[in-house]
Amino acid sequence: MTPIPPSKPARRIVYPESDGKPIADNTVQYEWIVTIHGGLTGTFKDDPRVFVAADLLWYPVEGDNKTSAAPDAMVAIGRPKGDRGSYKQWEEGGIPPQVVFEILSPNNGSSEMMRKFLFYEKYGVEEYYIYDPDRIKLEGYLRQGAKLTDIPEMDGWQSPRLGIRFDMSGEVLKIYRPDGEPFLTYLELLADRDANLVLAQKHEKRADEEAQRAEEERLARLQAQQRGDRAQKVAEEEKKRAEEEKKRADAAEAKAARLEEQLRRLGVASPSE
Repeated sequence: MTPIPPSKPARRIVYPESDGKPIADNTVQYEWIVTIHGGLTGTFKDDPRVFVAADLLWYPVEGDNKTSAAPDAMVAIGRPKGDRGSYKQWEEGGIPPQVVFEILSPNNGSSEMMRKFLFYEKYGVEEYYIYDPDRIKLEGYLRQGAKLTDIPEMDGWQSPRLGIRFDMSGEVLKIYRPDGEPFLTYLELLADRDANLVLAQKHEKRADEEAQRAEEERLARLQAQQRGDRAQKVAEEEKKRAEEEKKRADAAEAKAARLEEQLRRLGVASPSE
């Protein structure tokens, strides 16, 4: 009987967590990536079923560690928050990132951007946004069936999936959350925080001043009430003394009348006669 050779253990597939490329090619691109990632994170901070990431490798096919992309920012709705070394779609319930963002730099060639476009189109992205901060140009694509189709007008466009709104009416792109708050850079966040701190301090100072005024008015009312109480007490004491004096006068008068009556009965003229 021919012995059966032992089976070889299945080769473990390694999915690299880095593509060896920098997150950004320059400071402008990096700032926009951080701003968009931070704005998206803030937008969905209270929703545990929305995962937001930046420059994270996405592997759409199990067993294939060559097919991947690392969007500058991406949103996977229906996936829990948490740290990941990469986004392996088969471990994420088969859910692809529905929305991805790319920030252009001078080093992004047309062939590279076409490769990314085809990747996102093939593997299920529903909304794809590309911003060129140097040319201040925003492009958007929306899935229609199996294709990503161009959004004709991006100024005022509101993302169907995210609810965020794009404003191209000014000198730079502005993105607004569904609650109307803008995506801010870190320095803008600091300035906004400092402005809110100054405003809070003003409100606190005004509240302290109003509390002090209210306390002073309370003390003034208390003092006025105490003066009124003292005046009322003095008046009551004066009235009581007057009533006592009247009682004594009435008693003296009554006593004099009785004495005069007794003298008349005795036939003695009263001193007043």
